[in-house]
Order: sequence, then structure tokens, then C-alpha cells
Amino acid sequence: MSSITAASCQTPDGVFTVLSNGTHVLASGWTQDPADLMGLIHPSLRGWLQQDPVQAPQVLTDAVQAVAAYYDDDPSALDAVPVQQRSGPFRQRAWEVLREVEPGSPLTYSEYAAAAGNPAAVQAAAGACAKNAAALFVPCHRVIRTDGSLGGFRYGTDLKRSLLSREAAL
Repeated sequence: MSSITAASCQTPDGVFTVLSNGTHVLASGWTQDPADLMGLIHPSLRGWLQQDPVQAPQVLTDAVQAVAAYYDDDPSALDAVPVQQRSGPFRQRAWEVLREVEPGSPLTYSEYAAAAGNPAAVQAAAGACAKNAAALFVPCHRVIRTDGSLGGFRYGTDLKRSLLSREAAL
């Protein structure tokens, strides 16, 4: 079992925390408490949460800087941050597809399922969003309902609306 380190930063949408295994972001989201994110990590990737590491891994520093850049209108900064999640083949592919969705160009769940390789798998695509541990780095907020309404988001629809509005203005 490996150690997991955490770093947090203040954003216009609240405190954002990132968890890393030293080489990849494993989980991230709008919370002050790293323990809130630990349960989102696939069991095979979980480790013990190292409190107050002597030096944060470079990937953690890069991730926090990328979040700051995102909020300074540079969402492409998130693309260079390595993320690791585990699941079945469809969900793995679906998470990869999310990282390719351009800011300001949200997909419907149907479009997302098709982009992930299975147009009939709309519920599975929604499940990939729901199980995504690496919010913002794997931008599940960029998937909306076919009728144009927001749909769900782990951190609430107000935050999803804020992110989509920010990206639409770019």
C-alpha cells in the first residue's frame, strides 16, 4: 500500500483538494477534507493518507498550479496533469473521452456515450460521470442532459453551472 498526499487551494468556487500517489492525480474536488475524496479512489489504488508530507510530489504541485491556471482562464493547463483511475473498459474509455471535451462545448449524455464508443450506453456514460474521482481534471461537468438541463454533479448543480458559464465565456 502506497502513501497518498493531498494539497488544497482556494478557488472562486471554494476550496479545491487534490490527492496524488506521487505520479498521478487519483482524486480531486471541492472539499477541504482530503478524507472526503479517499472513498472515491478505486480500492486497488488506495493507500494511506500521509498528513503534512515534508515535500509535496511534483505532480501535486503541478495539479494545484493547473487548477489556479484554470481559474485564470487557461483550462488547457489541466490537460498536462496525469490522472489515474480504474474501472472496466467502457468507463476507462469514457474517462479518456471526457479529457478531450473542449471547454465551452458540453456534450449531451447521448453524445458522450457515442464518443466513448457505444451510443446505446447512455446510462453507462452517466455512470462514468458519477464515478469520476478526478473532478475538473476529468471534466464530467461538461456533460449535460439532452434537453439542455444540467443533470447531476457530485458537487451540486450551482457549481456545475458556474464551471460551464466560466468555460462558455472563454
